[in-house]
Amino acid sequence: MQIRAEQLATHLERGTRPVYAVHGDEPLLAQEAADAIRAAARAAGCSEREVFHVGGAHFDWSSVLGAAQEMSLFADAKIVEIRIASGKPGKDGADALQRYCERLPQGVVTLVMLPRLDAAQLKSGWFAALDAAGAAVRVDTVERSALPAWIAQRLGRQGQRVRDGLEGQRTLAFFADRVEGNLLAAHQEIQKLGLLHPPGELSAEQVESAVLNVARYDVRQLCEAVLAGQVARALRMLDGLRAEGESAVGVHWQLADDLRALKRVRDAMAGGAPLPLALSEARVWGARQRALERAVPMVSDRALVRLIAAASLCDGIAKGLRRPDWPTDPWDALRRLVLLTLRFTAAAPRARGGPRPPLALSAA
Repeated sequence: MQIRAEQLATHLERGTRPVYAVHGDEPLLAQEAADAIRAAARAAGCSEREVFHVGGAHFDWSSVLGAAQEMSLFADAKIVEIRIASGKPGKDGADALQRYCERLPQGVVTLVMLPRLDAAQLKSGWFAALDAAGAAVRVDTVERSALPAWIAQRLGRQGQRVRDGLEGQRTLAFFADRVEGNLLAAHQEIQKLGLLHPPGELSAEQVESAVLNVARYDVRQLCEAVLAGQVARALRMLDGLRAEGESAVGVHWQLADDLRALKRVRDAMAGGAPLPLALSEARVWGARQRALERAVPMVSDRALVRLIAAASLCDGIAKGLRRPDWPTDPWDALRRLVLLTLRFTAAAPRARGGPRPPLALSAA
C-alpha cells in the first residue's frame, strides 16, 4: 500500500499496519511521518522501542530477526525500527527483510526509515515485500513553487496568517526566499513567529524582522531555475552556492550536462521522436524533465551550439585555464554562462525570424 506523507494522518486514524517504510530525502517531513507512526503505535499499545542502524556490509541481520521473534514470545508489544541510511540493505539484508515480512511477529509495528529511492530500488523484491506487508510512505520534497502555500499552512496550524492580497503574497515570497531548500529551518522560523507574536494576522514587518536568511541551495535546484528562466532566483542561488563553499567545477558540470541533455532532446525531436520519448531517451525525469520540457521550445539549435561552446570555455576556466574575453574567476565565468542561458530561457517565445525580446526578471 503506497501513501503520501500528507495522507498519513488520515490513514493512522483507521489504525496501524504491521510495517511502514518511510522513504524520501526531506529530513523534516520524514521525521514528522516517523513521529506520527510511533505515536499511533504507542496509542495501540506498543510500550517498547528497539532501533537498529544498518551500516556496512557486515551488519548482523540475524539480530533484527531474532529481536522480533523474542519480542513476540516474551515481551510486550513494541516498535522495531530499522534505519537504512544508504537505502541499500545489500543481498543479505534484502533476503532478511523479505523473510521478516513473511513471518511478521504479532503485536509489533515495524518502521523502516529510508532515504529517497531510485527506480530500481522501488522495484526491488525487498521493497515490494515491505509495501505488501504494510504501507510505503513517500515523502516528497516541497517544490519552490509550493513553498509559500506550505508556509501559510504551517502558520495556520499555530493560529497565525499573513495579510490578504498582494502584501501577504509578498510576505510569503520573502519568507520562502529566506528558507528555500531548508525545511527544517523553515519549521524553526515558523515556530519562532509563534513564540514572538500572538495568534492572528502577521504584518510584513513582523515576518521580515524575525525570519533569518537560512536558505540552503543545491546545484540541481540552480539548474532547474536556469532552465525555468527564473533570473533573480538563479542568480541568488548561484551566489548562495558560492558562499556555501560549493565547488565551481561541480556546479559547471551539472549546468553543462543539462545543456547537453537539451541538445540530445532537440536532436531526437528533429529525427521525428515525440517530446516524451526524446526526454526518456535522454534519461531525463522528475523536476529536471519539467524544466527541460519548458526549455525545449525556448532555445534554438543555433543557440544551443553557442551555449555548449560557452560551457566548454567555462569548463577550462573552472580548471584554471584562461580564455580571451572571459573572466578569470571560475564563479564569474559561471555567472556569465548562467546569464547567457537565461537570455534564452527567460524570454517569451518569439515569432520565427523576429527579434529576441529583452531579458525579463522572474523571482518565482
